[in-house]
Formats: sequence, C-alpha cells, structure tokens
Amino acid sequence: MHRWYPIAALVSMLAASSAVAQGKKGLTVDDMLAMQRVSEPDVSPDGRLVAFTVRDTDLEANRGRTDVWLASTDGAWARRHTTHQDGDGSPRFTGDGKHVLFLSSRSGSSQVWRVPVGGGEAEQLTKLPLDVNGFLPVPGGDRMILALDVWPDAKTLEDTVKRDEEQAKSKVKARSYDTLLFRHWDTWEDGKFSHLFVWSASAPQSATDLTPGQRTDSPTHPWGGMEEVALSPDGKSMVFVARAGGKKPEDLRDLAWTTNTDLFLVSTDGKGKPVDLSADNKAYEFSPVFSPDGKQLAFTMMVRPGYEADRSRVALLDMGSKKRRVLTEAWDRSAGELSFSADGKTIWTSADNLGHHAIFAIDVATGNVRTLADKGTNQSAMAAGDRVLFVKDTLTSPAELWTMRGDGGDARAITRINAERTAKVAFGEYEQFQFKGAKGDTVWGFAMKPAGFKSGKAPVAMLIHGGPQGSFGDHWHYRWNPQAFAGRGYAVLFIDFHGSTGYGQAFTDAINGDWGGAPYQDLMLGLDAALAKFSWMDGTRVAAAGASYGGYMINWINGHTDRFKALVCHDGNIDEQMAYFDTEELWFPEWEHGGTPWDKPEGYAKHNPVDFVKNWKTPTLVIHGGNDFRVVDTQGMGTFTALQRKGVPSRFVHFADENHWVLKPHNSKKWHDEVLGWLDRWTERR
Repeated sequence: MHRWYPIAALVSMLAASSAVAQGKKGLTVDDMLAMQRVSEPDVSPDGRLVAFTVRDTDLEANRGRTDVWLASTDGAWARRHTTHQDGDGSPRFTGDGKHVLFLSSRSGSSQVWRVPVGGGEAEQLTKLPLDVNGFLPVPGGDRMILALDVWPDAKTLEDTVKRDEEQAKSKVKARSYDTLLFRHWDTWEDGKFSHLFVWSASAPQSATDLTPGQRTDSPTHPWGGMEEVALSPDGKSMVFVARAGGKKPEDLRDLAWTTNTDLFLVSTDGKGKPVDLSADNKAYEFSPVFSPDGKQLAFTMMVRPGYEADRSRVALLDMGSKKRRVLTEAWDRSAGELSFSADGKTIWTSADNLGHHAIFAIDVATGNVRTLADKGTNQSAMAAGDRVLFVKDTLTSPAELWTMRGDGGDARAITRINAERTAKVAFGEYEQFQFKGAKGDTVWGFAMKPAGFKSGKAPVAMLIHGGPQGSFGDHWHYRWNPQAFAGRGYAVLFIDFHGSTGYGQAFTDAINGDWGGAPYQDLMLGLDAALAKFSWMDGTRVAAAGASYGGYMINWINGHTDRFKALVCHDGNIDEQMAYFDTEELWFPEWEHGGTPWDKPEGYAKHNPVDFVKNWKTPTLVIHGGNDFRVVDTQGMGTFTALQRKGVPSRFVHFADENHWVLKPHNSKKWHDEVLGWLDRWTERR
C-alpha cells in the first residue's frame, strides 16, 4: 500500500509548526536516526518523475533499510514505491519510462528487479548465482550492464560460485598475499575483483564478462556503485574507470602507491577487448559521461600522480579523433560528478566552495563556469524536463530533492520528507565568519549558538575535520553533526584551516608537508577570533574533537597547548612514521610527507605527535574502529597507552565492528553518549 505525501499538506504543517515551538528541543542522536535519508535520484525520460532511495533506520535490526520512492518533479506529490525488509535501492527508469529497475535482496541474493511506475507487483529480472553489486540499463533494448565480484581467471559465473563454496568449506582460514594491497578500507582482499558483465532478458540466468581476466576493480570507485561507468546513447559501447595495469598479479605491484586510473572503452556486445583511452595521464580520472549525441565523453582528471587531492579538472574527449580538451583549467575548484544538459551545451557539476558545496554550469564551447546553487550542500544535478533537479541539504535540513531553472533561479524543494521531523527540533543559529589566519591568509569558519540560546555564555565545542583535504561547512552530517553538539547546549566552532577544499588549489596544497604548522595556527587563531567576536562563547570552557586528520590534530594539540578542558580523538594517528607501515593506501602519506619513511624520515618527524607526548596533560577520550584499515586501531591504542602511562585522565572506546566511521545505529548512540558525556564532564556544562 502506497503512502502519499502531498506537498501542499506538508507546507501547511510547517506553517503550523510555530504553535509547538515552545516544546522544541535541540537535536539529539535519536532525532538524527529518525531522519529519512534521501539519495540516488534518477529522472524519468520525460522529465516528469524522479525515482530515488530513502533510508530508514531500523533500530531493532541495528541497520538501515532502504526503499524506492517516486515523486513528481513539479513537487505535487511523493510516495514510497517499494517496501521490503531486506531493502530496495539504486533505482533506474527503463528507457520507455514505464518501469523502475532497482536492486533488492528479497530473493535471498542481490538481484535486479522491476516494478511498474503506476504501481503493482515487483518482478525479478536477473537470476544469477552471484550478487549484483550495481547495474545500468543499456539504451534501446532489454540488456543491462552488471557489476559482479568474480575470480579473474574464472571462465563462468559457476566457476566463481564453486571456488567460493570450496573456500567456505575449507578448515584453513589463512590468507596469503604476494603483493599490496592485501587489505583496503575495511576489507581483506580475497582475490576476487569487480568485473562488468552484459546481461540480456533472453538469458536471465547468465551474463557475459566484458572485462575477463582483469585484476583490478571496475568500477574502481572506492565506495562502489556504478558512478564510474558510462554507456553511449546508442548502447553499443561503454566507458569505465579502472586501475591501469595488466592481467598478472606482478603487473599490479604498485597498486598501493599509485593513483593512476584510466578510462577504458569496450563494446557492449561482448566482443573485443577494452581499449585504454587515457594511458598518457598517470593520475586519477573519474566520472565519465557521454554527451547526448555520443560524440564526446566528459570526465574529471587530475594531473599530479600520487596526489589524491589534486585539482579535479573537467575534460572532454572527442570519441572520433580521441583528442582531449581540458575545459576548466582556469577554474580554481575541484569538480565532482558530471552530467550533460539535454542539448549537450552545458555540463553540470558540483564542488566545495567557500564552506558550501555548490552546483556549477560549465559551457561546453567555452569552458566558462557559472554558479547555479551556492549555499548549503548541493549535488547530483541532472536534467528534469526544462529544469535541473538536484539534492540539497544544510546545517538545519537533511537531504531533500530540489529543482531550479537552468540559470539557477526559482529553486524550490520538491520533497519535504523530513519536514515534520525537523519542525519539532530547535536548531542552533549559525553564521559564517572570516579571520586572518596563518601566513596572513583569509580563513573561513562557522560559529553556531546552542539550540534555543537566549543569553549568557556557553561552553565551546571546536570540531576539526578530517581529510585533511576536506571541509566542515553548511552540511547535514550523520556522524559529526554540529547541531547534535548545539542541541546539548554547546556553542560550536568549526574552521576550514589551510589544506581545506573549496578555497582554491593553493590553499589545499598548503598543508602538504605542514600538517602541524599552518593548520594548527589557523585553529588557534580561529578560536581567538571567535571568542573575540561572539560574546556567547565561554573561552574558559573550550573542548576540541576531531576524527582522522582531525584525530591526528587532537594529538598534536595535546602536545602544544593546554587551553582546552577536554579533547576527543577519533581514529587519529599518534605516530606518523609507524602509521605509514600500518595503513593501506601508501600514496597518501608518501605525498603528504614527501616520500617513504626511509628516504624522507624528516617528513614524518617534522610534525609527529608521538614526539610531544611528554607535554600531554589534557583529559582525552580516545575512540577507534576495529575495522579501520586506513588509520589502524593500534594508533588509538598507542594514544590511550601514552595517556594512561602519563596519568592523564583518559578513556578508550573501541568499536570492534566499525571502520573509519561509526555506522551502526546503536553504535552511533553509544558514540554520542560517550563524546557528549566526556565534554559535559570536563567543561562542567550546566
């Protein structure tokens, strides 16, 4: 049974929300978990509908559950379109717009299903012996491109299934490796790789491998999905992103210390071998997308090998001549996902921009860039009839779907799925400010009042972002949401220090080889500037918390100042030299510190927190995920050991089933209880 949400009714509900304003409370972790998370929009061929995924939190199952929703792009209505306890997601319209395809595990494994747009029973399409990890419908027919994890030398899908079964039955659980990467992010490498297959409705139980023998993943995007696969408008060819390299294990020995990805062209008929279109560029390429006429391929590219935070340029490849043209060399921003307008004259992209994440329009002929949506966090722009659909969130609103004119005007929400929930929350008021930071440069930050603040002074929670090439800005976050701190009664401060993204590439590059220099100065100067500017901040009761690079910075702060009442270090390094030998993606520390520890030991020693443990005295909460292979949990254990041995008040919380992030709902509740409780204790929050 579909549940309908007329937008007009939601607007009336919002208008009436002031009546319950007196009963509002600040945001809590329970409020965050109750929010429905909007993602993965896909617009119907006629531009009138959008299918998207909505995630609900299932506390009893301790997981998220996803369903496919439909909405009209004029904002008249939105409804849940599928419901299943195992989750449905990744919706895509069929070429005729009559059905929505989606991934679901309702049959026991992840397969592609379809459901009529008008409603009705879902029908399973693929019936493969392996999970389908992603899919794209091939234009003009009943075929699909599928992503499946297989053994690279397997001749058939059944060969992979047989080997999987043999391994599962074996009493030997040892792992053996001859090359890096032997583990990645939060997973041990098992010898299987993601290959792309073509599937036809005429043979639903089989599929043809388009990348046989390949020993790198395609798509190679670190978070999975099909973002790195593009199908030509006629459906005859496909471009995908994969690590450059051969088909033998020894050909990929540099996988852990190179950022080289390439674009590969292959026919979707299963004949012929993939052709490397970008072998000359030894850095990252991502986000391929064909122009509507199929004559050009747009993609993003970096030019400095080994540097994952290089400026991401938008380039065009002529599919006839194979000549490449960089469109945005003069634009000092780093482009994200790409899509074409219906006439092929404009490319839409998004990028960090001065504490926000904006949508931009790039003129294909000239490369000129215009800003369309600048405030908040805006992304996933795509054509929706004569308008542009996109996803937007802010510090006071989870993600919703919006549309705007092609010039950026008349922007309006077409879903308000969380309107009733957010109307019950008192949000902390916030503003962006500037100050003179390290090197005399202008640095930006945000300051947020406690929720419902009226007068007096409030203790301060300074949040430090990770990356380090990242940004804390006008964005709704489910792990480091400033409103959760404001809801507890804290004034919240977050600074985009040198190294942050969205302020030009030179500002981002400034952190290279200077981890404890300019960024640390920015944080201290930013705190000084905020305390001078905002009278409601209590400078005698300040705490700081950070994760990843932010966790590293917490350890650095502990050795260089005692101005904080309490610190929280989440997944942060204590020893940069040993962290090199612990982590998996070696290109990152090699770039940031100038080489390997044996060739450039001075780079790792320059700003190493372990050398200043003797100065540690601030009460510190240490948190770490047991499956974090990026910043390994022994770094957190070392931090806690040092604190305990020095007699510094400290506490260690180890999430054995989490990675670099805390994702499970009950773990999230525990994390917030620990962090906020620690700050309350040492800032004497009243």
